[in-house]
Amino acid sequence: MRVEPITSDFAAWDEYVLRHPESRGPHLGGWKNVIEKTFGHKCYYLAAREGNTWRGVLPLTHMRSRIFGSFLISVPYLNYGGILAEDEAARTALFECAKELGKKLSVQHVELRHLSPQMPDIPTKLHKVAMVLALPDSAEALFNSFKAKLRSQVRKPQKEGLTARFGQAEELENFYNVFAENMRDLGTPVYSKKFFAHILAAFPQHARLCTVYREQEAVASGFVFGFRDTLEIPWASALRKHNALAPNMLLYWAVLEFAVQQGFRYFDFGRCSPNEGTYKFKEQWGALPAALYWQYWLANGRALPDISPHNPKYQRAIALWQKLPLKLTRLLGPPIVKNIP
Repeated sequence: MRVEPITSDFAAWDEYVLRHPESRGPHLGGWKNVIEKTFGHKCYYLAAREGNTWRGVLPLTHMRSRIFGSFLISVPYLNYGGILAEDEAARTALFECAKELGKKLSVQHVELRHLSPQMPDIPTKLHKVAMVLALPDSAEALFNSFKAKLRSQVRKPQKEGLTARFGQAEELENFYNVFAENMRDLGTPVYSKKFFAHILAAFPQHARLCTVYREQEAVASGFVFGFRDTLEIPWASALRKHNALAPNMLLYWAVLEFAVQQGFRYFDFGRCSPNEGTYKFKEQWGALPAALYWQYWLANGRALPDISPHNPKYQRAIALWQKLPLKLTRLLGPPIVKNIP
């Protein structure tokens, strides 16, 4: 068995990803180009092979900055990643290769975002869960499964005349306007618009935008990504000044209805911290938590990293960011957030 970097044969890479039962959308090879074009990070996509037989893959991105340090991660900006392997030998070979690459690049750690504890003897964080809803065969059955309060919350924006529309590049400007304002209000630096444009271009069969309108004004919007039997919503936002109209409820109902109509069996609300506000919001739709195993190789006995908005040392920066003019956050955000995985 040999482990080597893949730089061009991504059709074969994706064939392997689609065959592996534990793969997720972030394992697809197209993310390498998206990340490198958008953020300028160097990606190392490693494959374990025996002859012409693929035995496993590991997509890695090298991120480095003076503020957050230097590390390898699989996959940044997304909820999933890590090693896909046929057996323990392939898994070990890929992990050892990642460690050696980390030493060569002098990184502080390697982070693998797994769905299961693939490496049981290494440091692991269990601080996040994915909230996943099993979908019935019809939108009517799904709606009827909701509690009366939730059904009324979905009907409210419909009665107010709000409408939802799906699209791709033609919806990008409105999605980004809502997203950028919401990120500023949360105190979080915003991605550049080209990040989402590159995703739409790289994954035309997988990626869609859903935007909720009040007449011609975009008031909520979400980015959804379909892979196999699951539709995921990694990014969703609503304008706080329209909270009384509950546009967020219509947004989530629209994408859930879309998921059922398109034949998906599961809807992934994305990751969150257990028992916090976003957890409870997702739980009310019937979603159940699935553990996420973020596993690490740490250089020279370092502590587990904490690049999180809950880290107390970032609270002052968050409060300051919330007060900045929106135009300024759209200018300053992308150079900062490129280094936050």
